[in-house]
Amino acid sequence: MSRVPIPRHYGLDWLRVAAFAILIVYHVGMVFVPWGFHAKSAHGAAWAVLPMLAVNAWRLSLLFVVSGYASRALLTRAPGVSGFLRQRTLRLLVPLGFGVALVVPPQSWVELVTQHGYTGGFLTFWTHDYFRFGTLGGIVLPALNHLWFVLYLWLYTVVLALLVPLVRWRGAQGAFDRLFAGLALPIVPTLWLVCVHGWWFPMGYETQNPFTDAMAHLIYLPAFLFGFALAGSPPVLGTCVRWRWAGAAMGVLGYGFILAVELGLNGDAPRWLYPIYGAAHAVQQWGTILALIGFAERHWNRDARWRPLLTEAVFPFYLVHQTIIVVVAYWLMPVGLSGGVECALLIAATILGCLGFYLVGRRIAPLRPLIGLRPLPHPTHKAAS
Repeated sequence: MSRVPIPRHYGLDWLRVAAFAILIVYHVGMVFVPWGFHAKSAHGAAWAVLPMLAVNAWRLSLLFVVSGYASRALLTRAPGVSGFLRQRTLRLLVPLGFGVALVVPPQSWVELVTQHGYTGGFLTFWTHDYFRFGTLGGIVLPALNHLWFVLYLWLYTVVLALLVPLVRWRGAQGAFDRLFAGLALPIVPTLWLVCVHGWWFPMGYETQNPFTDAMAHLIYLPAFLFGFALAGSPPVLGTCVRWRWAGAAMGVLGYGFILAVELGLNGDAPRWLYPIYGAAHAVQQWGTILALIGFAERHWNRDARWRPLLTEAVFPFYLVHQTIIVVVAYWLMPVGLSGGVECALLIAATILGCLGFYLVGRRIAPLRPLIGLRPLPHPTHKAAS
């Protein structure tokens, strides 16, 4: 593909940071909603589902879009496609292995202790039960948990690396520009997502198992490839800006319908409503993503002193955030605080814990690859005069 440098659009960098920040708050919310999670507060409330549904439709798709966008710049700077794949494999699979072995286990232990009657301590669990490569209390061990995203991102990177030598990128990029630099931008992706959510998998759920997760792959792989193509398309970025308000209206209308169903039917929709509910989910999903890209490009497209630090911190934050949430929630269970105080402490503890994890890890050279950071540059020494 062309080695022409991709113009820098800082708005998408800021959007990437914001998307992961939203994810952290969302996972704190998982402690309080009546959905399955590794740690549950005694202050869970059904109404908490409603604000969660405001972001549930689009949060992960947006992460794959911005990840694809970032991959374009990484591929452009890499020493060829094989070098790109090698770099991304190290940057993704090494932290994935580290995370599965050391970061995720406390989540599984807390879930087993609080929900399945497990009586062993954490050290006993980690040394005797976690690496069983089977199930315990219905939980598959060792576990991926939130790190499924990293595995999927690597798989989609492999697909991208296979496509690059096969596709004539100048022609493909031109076709992308012609298709999406107009009315097709809000329509075509929405129709695709309507097919996924309203027709093929009405009210379906992701399995987070790459071998059985067709619904997720039909959503996230196109989102990743869209982000990759978007990084080389100023015309389509401009179209995102022009359609940002229409996208926002789509997002509000889709969420409004979902809200009406949840409030009017108490979440118990009849089967005939599933395709319509799924279509509303799709409209909310793409409309919100389109709006966020457009607003980011229009209003956040500027650099700042903190941007490089924040963009570097995103991956370490993602790697550790859910474990901090689950462990702190477990510690807070017997304290007897109010729900609001619990939530505030969880958010504060997660931010501080992630920050400490990142700031310590980035300064210790052997830890940097484990938390998804580039190795420190080798020091250069001036020749003795």
